[in-house]
Formats: sequence, structure tokens, C-alpha cells
Amino acid sequence: MLRILDARTNKPKVAAPARRALTRVEAHAPRFDPTALRVLLVADVLIRALEVGGTPVWPVLTGGEQVAELRAAAAALGIRPFEDRGDVGPEFAGAQLIEVVSRDEGTTDGIRLAVAPADSPTASPADSATATATATAPGDIDPATLRLALLTRPRSETVRLTPETLADAGSELAHWRHSVAVWAERPSRPVPEAVRQDLRAAWEDDLDVPAVLDVLRRVETLDGVPDGARFETYAYADRILGLELTREIGSLT
Repeated sequence: MLRILDARTNKPKVAAPARRALTRVEAHAPRFDPTALRVLLVADVLIRALEVGGTPVWPVLTGGEQVAELRAAAAALGIRPFEDRGDVGPEFAGAQLIEVVSRDEGTTDGIRLAVAPADSPTASPADSATATATATAPGDIDPATLRLALLTRPRSETVRLTPETLADAGSELAHWRHSVAVWAERPSRPVPEAVRQDLRAAWEDDLDVPAVLDVLRRVETLDGVPDGARFETYAYADRILGLELTREIGSLT
């Protein structure tokens, strides 16, 4: 059962209502900067976790400045589309509400999921967000690298998007994608039940994505786990992470 810490009360709350009724996840992004992208990313991971648990979700965006640019950068990061806040109708008034906000932003309704800032010390906030999230030319950063860099730290901690941080994330992402491509050529095996439980325990404990990543690092070298099971484990976890870990399948020569 997914529980998240409500920043308004500082108490854990069940994210999925009884009988798996509709949950509205509302991301607040008043400006276009790396922190806003991190807010949308946390909301995206929350939505993925709810959907894996069978809860229907309605994603909504409350934006401010440069909403079109924010949406484009979010799409480059693999964040699925959010509807505009203005489209909220009375038929959704009874849905459970989870608001995902910057730690410095206030809210009035629902469960509040607070996200610490993200920043780049080498560029203005908008330039940093645009350059890292939308780069696609050869030699430029893979947007999934930025996604992993933002996911590696707990959402309660500030993330600094330094060249070193991005380089580490890019190296780990490339390594995992290559490993998954190798494991995909082995006979498939189910995710070990203990590993599945560890993964779910991690993301259901206040959406602890760094703990999910730690489980993957452990599974990579865990004795007794067939390569086919490693593949299925990484593919399963990627339903939450959204890192396209299976992208290199079939590319090995």
C-alpha cells in the first residue's frame, strides 16, 4: 500500500483511496525552471506507482509562466502529459487530491507532496532546464540522464545539476542499458519474489526512488539470480522509473 508523507500534517497518508477510486494528482509549477521539472517528475513517478497498484489517476498541471516550454521539456524527460488545471470539472470534485509542489510553495487542499529545489550552478534556471531537457543532437546529454540525476537524490533534498552529477548519471544509465540488452538475450525468468517485495516496499514507502535504485544495484551482482530474472527485474522497476532501460535491446553486435 503506497503511503506518502503529507507535508501539511507531517504524517503518512494512504495515496490510493479505498476501492481504487480515482485519484487526482495535481502538479504545481508556477515557473519554468529545474525545480518545476523536478516537481513534474515526482508527480509522474507517483502516477506510475499508483497505476502499477491499479489506481486510476487523473494528472493535472497548474502552471504559471512559460507553460508551453515546461510541457516540452517535461515531454523530453519522458514525463507523460498533464491536463490543464482549468479543465477540472465538478464531476471530479470527490476524487482524492494529491498536490505535488515545490517545498517553498503553499497549498490549500488535499495531500501535499513537497519537493526540494533543483538547480544548476552553471546556467540560469530556464536556460539550464531547456538545454538539459531538450537536447537531442549527437554528443548532447540524453534527457534520461537528467531524469536519473533528479531521481537519484531523495525528493526532500536539493539536487544540484553539476557536470559531475550528470556525468555520473549518464555513465550509470549507459551501463544499465547495456546490461539489460545483454540479459535480454538469456532465457526469461520471473522477478524473484523477494526482490519484487523489496522494490514495492521501496516505492510504497513515501515514494523512495533512491531505494528502488539501490535494489537494482544490488540485483545486478546478487548471487543466484539468473540473467533472465535480472532483465525482468529491471524492466519491472522501469515501469516506475521511466528510464527506458530496455532501449538498447537488439543493438548488440
